[in-house]
Amino acid sequence: MKRGKKGNHTFLFVTISLGLLSALLSLFLYIWSPRFLREVDLRYSDFGFKKLRGIVKPGPDVVIVAIDEKSVNELGRWPWSRKHIAELVEELTDYGAKLVSFDVIFSEPESDNADGILSSSIKGAKNIILGYYFRPTSTQEPSSESLNQLNRSSIKLIKFIDKPRSSFIGEFPFVELNIPQIGAHAEGFGFFNFPNPDTDGVFRRAQLLIIFDEKIYPSLDLESIRYYLGSQILLNVASYGVERINIGSKEIPTDENGEFLINYYGPTGTFPTYSAVDVISGVIPKEILKDKLVFIGATEIGIYDARSTPFDASFPGVEMHATVAGNILDGRFLIKNNLTRGLDILLLLIMPILLVLLLMRAQGTFIGFTILLALIFLHLFLNYIFFTRFKLILSALYPSLSLAFGYIFFEGYRNLVIERRSRYLRRAFSSYVSPALVAEILLNPDKLKLGGENRIITVLFSDIRGFTTLSEKSSPEMLVSLLNEYLSPMTQIVMDERGTLDKYIGDAIMAIFGAPLDVPDHSMRACVSALHMLEKLEKLNQEWKGKDWPHVSIGIGINTGQAIVGNMGADVRFDYTAIGDTVNLASRLEGLNKFYGTSIIITKSTLEDINSSEPPVVSRVEPPLASPSTIRQSSGLRTGKDEPPVASQDESPFLVRELDLVQVKGKNEPITIFELLGLGNKDYRNVELVNLFNKALSLYREQRFHEAKEAFSEILRAFPEDEPSSLYIKRCRDYIEHPPPPDWGGVYIAKEK
Repeated sequence: MKRGKKGNHTFLFVTISLGLLSALLSLFLYIWSPRFLREVDLRYSDFGFKKLRGIVKPGPDVVIVAIDEKSVNELGRWPWSRKHIAELVEELTDYGAKLVSFDVIFSEPESDNADGILSSSIKGAKNIILGYYFRPTSTQEPSSESLNQLNRSSIKLIKFIDKPRSSFIGEFPFVELNIPQIGAHAEGFGFFNFPNPDTDGVFRRAQLLIIFDEKIYPSLDLESIRYYLGSQILLNVASYGVERINIGSKEIPTDENGEFLINYYGPTGTFPTYSAVDVISGVIPKEILKDKLVFIGATEIGIYDARSTPFDASFPGVEMHATVAGNILDGRFLIKNNLTRGLDILLLLIMPILLVLLLMRAQGTFIGFTILLALIFLHLFLNYIFFTRFKLILSALYPSLSLAFGYIFFEGYRNLVIERRSRYLRRAFSSYVSPALVAEILLNPDKLKLGGENRIITVLFSDIRGFTTLSEKSSPEMLVSLLNEYLSPMTQIVMDERGTLDKYIGDAIMAIFGAPLDVPDHSMRACVSALHMLEKLEKLNQEWKGKDWPHVSIGIGINTGQAIVGNMGADVRFDYTAIGDTVNLASRLEGLNKFYGTSIIITKSTLEDINSSEPPVVSRVEPPLASPSTIRQSSGLRTGKDEPPVASQDESPFLVRELDLVQVKGKNEPITIFELLGLGNKDYRNVELVNLFNKALSLYREQRFHEAKEAFSEILRAFPEDEPSSLYIKRCRDYIEHPPPPDWGGVYIAKEK
């Protein structure tokens, strides 16, 4: 497609805007992180562990002694007697293990003899870390002696860089501890709670810190590393939470909640694992456990706490503790912090803009799609490098998603907007707006918003009175002819006043003014259309009288306010329409004409909009459009033959009278409604009617019903066919007999639509 210089600038601007829109949409999704997308992103991270990086051999420092199937078969089902545990501790001491950590809790006594034997073994070993468990609820309080033992392991070195937010670390109200006799000689204690898994059920994080009784306690992994390295834990706390954890020269990265990203080495069994019964029997080589950090826990199915990991759907909890400890000792940390978030955002912002700039120069869909695939591959390659070389966990999904958005938006704009815009707009609007308005839409499509939008419009409803009865008494052929002769000129009147035909509802017409394009004087044009409809109908009735067709009368309701307007429906069938309370009220007003005996009812909002609008300058186009300036200068309807007499510019463009304060069905608040009588105030007879009616209505509102009744009766003597006055006389009689309550505000509640 050839474009001029201005067109190129516009195309470049739109292209960059589409790239920026794609980036912002992806950024919104990145910040929002809906569950489905988050799980897709996590699954790709798991793919990076399993397929891209693969299994990694752990360092030499950590081993597992497992309460496995072989041990249970030989020593009996779990839990074992404390005597067997004591034997295990003593053998590990003989093997020269540097530190032994139990992923087991001894919270209930067995017997004085068995518990004493295990306590003595722990005292002799001098290298035992016992596990315990924090609980959200509890039925049994731990003893003060056990709590005092636990307090020894609380973190003492805490550096507050700033005052942190409350509960910046997970907090629990209850704890389940080892019995005092067994815990008395332990070197330390560490909890073996893990945080909740991610939404897909996979455990990817470890909780290193928990608050209990206003003190901070380390996990089993962290406590084990503390004693294994012989250094204290230094906790640095900032305003947002945990900044970092240091043990000696090792800095352990966590998030602000003290959670640690686990860098799994592989599936179950990746760590060196030895059967507990083999250790007790002394059948394994002595050098295997010398100077090791040994974790003891269950791996036998049915007794261990299985957890899902990126490598394995059933991973023993004890191996998770070994993995965390191994990560810290090996320095194999995964990094997901402000740096990685910044890189994610940078990539998802830059890549779609780069894509659409390249697509601008691409000829054809195939080349464009090839560019998209190349950029996605480039991003995934960068993601792989960052993960394998620098241990940075970057999002694979959101930058790729931003590229996909950019491609879809650009191709959609190029194929659906640029090449098909004119044809689409003409098809979409030619059936319900005038050709002149369609031409303006095609000339200035940027002024048009397709799809739903909230805007102030004026809605007109018209309906034939007694059409059901008319249908029963008329032949189908005559009825169809009558409707065609009626609807065609009425539709043309709407279009001449820059209105939009919304739909036909049987014999009813719904029209909107002020959409799809802005028409500043939409309320005025709607009222002019209504008056022209009555004028045209009078001429049609004269013609139909000669055909022996029935006399037709109509009611019209007009309301101004906010509504949702736009093309609504399906691809193969859609309508440009308006929905909302403004539309519903206009429909109710049309129906109220039957009750009041009027032809046109408008709302106060329409009248206020008319009075506040300035008369715009309207250019003459073909076909000619009604000029509001002409309306303001006219004392009668346009006939197209003679120029109307000129009235003062200070005069109101329409003559109206206040009808009532009514609460229509479906509305809780009353509205003031007016009858539209004509253009200007040169019809002195109608002016006199309005003045008399206003005085009578004031007496009615003041509850002076005898005087009001007489005033309305005087109106009927001068204007015998004024049905609103007859209606108020009946109301006055009713209120004279049954006075309204003191707080009556003159509101009439309409019980029918």
